[in-house]
Amino acid sequence: MSKQTEKIQELIELRAKARLGGGEKAIEKQHERGKYTARERIAMLLDEGSFEEMDMFVTHRCHNFGMEKKQYMGDGVVTGYGTIAGRLVYVFAQDFTVNAGSLSETMAQKICKVMDQAMKVGAPVIGLNDSGGARIQEGINALAGYSEIFQRNIMASGVIPQISGIFGPCAGGAVYSPALTDFTLMMEGTSYMFLTGPAVVKTVLGEVVTQEELGGASVHSTKSGVTHFTAKTEEEAMAMIKQLLSYLPQNNLEKTPRVECTDPIDRKDDYLNEIIPDNPNMPYDMYEVIASIVDGGEFFEVQPNFAKNIIVGFARFNGQSVGIVANQPKQLAGVLDCNASRKGARFVRFCDAFNIPIVTLVDVPGFLPGTGQEYNAVILHGAKLLYAYGECTVPKVTVTLRKSYGGSHIVMSCKQLRGDMNYAWPSAEIAVMGAAGAAAVLYAKEAKAIKEEKGPEAAKEFIAEKEAEYTKLFANPYNAAKYGYIDDVIEPRNTRFRVIRALEQLADKRMQNPAKKHGNIPL
Repeated sequence: MSKQTEKIQELIELRAKARLGGGEKAIEKQHERGKYTARERIAMLLDEGSFEEMDMFVTHRCHNFGMEKKQYMGDGVVTGYGTIAGRLVYVFAQDFTVNAGSLSETMAQKICKVMDQAMKVGAPVIGLNDSGGARIQEGINALAGYSEIFQRNIMASGVIPQISGIFGPCAGGAVYSPALTDFTLMMEGTSYMFLTGPAVVKTVLGEVVTQEELGGASVHSTKSGVTHFTAKTEEEAMAMIKQLLSYLPQNNLEKTPRVECTDPIDRKDDYLNEIIPDNPNMPYDMYEVIASIVDGGEFFEVQPNFAKNIIVGFARFNGQSVGIVANQPKQLAGVLDCNASRKGARFVRFCDAFNIPIVTLVDVPGFLPGTGQEYNAVILHGAKLLYAYGECTVPKVTVTLRKSYGGSHIVMSCKQLRGDMNYAWPSAEIAVMGAAGAAAVLYAKEAKAIKEEKGPEAAKEFIAEKEAEYTKLFANPYNAAKYGYIDDVIEPRNTRFRVIRALEQLADKRMQNPAKKHGNIPL
């Protein structure tokens, strides 16, 4: 055997060893937990045969606490690039079989290298997290490694799409990288995220709580809004990441990928002409409206279980990706509150950063009242949504279906926030407030006088008359259309066609905000 052959054989053996991560026993343990390994996850995510690994032979440089005896090639993270549906992506997957996937200085350097490369070429980064946290043996070097990653997350924000998958533990400082990325997916039952674990909570507060109760997928998908998606199986998780990417451009300088559309653009849905109930206080399902107007009824929802009074997600119109923001009358009558406002605002800002047009479907009676909302800064949260729409320069098409009152009318992509095309259905009520509230405010003195002179029934009749007057004057779209605040009143069944026409018209829209370092969004 020649020396060259020997060297090649050595390479082959080293590669095989590196691919085993923490070894066969550690891999078996990972499988016993119902979890895949880092390499298996990458194989599921990327197109077959497309993965090109980087830094396979990297090892850590720590000699404290006997760590020199625990050297594994790759040092607990698999990094590289490949394709999804033929499109380039960069990926890093933490390997729990190596020192519980704990982050070392060298692991951080590997992750940073992949992120730097992604920024150079303008391609998405997908991080698959499964880690016990910072490698304690390395002390400050591990913390510095996290900081280097976070700095890159910040610099990449709004430049390339960043997606985080949480496939196991993610605690302490480790949670900040996913929090800085655009979308986070958690596994139901096997993943968790929290800054301080149950033991610390018990010590400091005397509160007994499980990992799942403190930071499981169920908590973060319904209560905190930290995660955008949850999945029951890792196969389902990978399919969701692939689907999400299909709606996104590679970077902030590209347009979204277009797909062939077989759904006629002039398809009419007569059901929409009947969907709004005669009683203005009766709900209907906004999902039915969305399904009837988008291509093939396909809607990829973001944060489906959080702040259900607002719906956000991706769909297509004539093959073009759009972001949809819609009030949901079936939940809290579609009112805006703290959580709905920040959910909507963050989604709008993502779409704006990545050249994704926004279609807004409005049926909003106002903001949720009460001390709970005011103490939780509903003013600031509502201002986030207002700021997001006002700052946004991508094409914006707004359709008002029914109610659009007061401050909530303003923050839902009104004409004055540079809405490009603002349509309304004939059932739209665009006013400062509902007729009942308006009549009570405008005619309070008269009603009081009538009550004292003729009794409460007469006062009720008087207010009812004034309500009817106000409804006739303002609870319709034509008053707003008279001033040009609504571009057209459209027949509901034609909504799909009118939205597509508007988006086609706006395809080459050019708008820039004033030159500045950055604004100061009300956080």
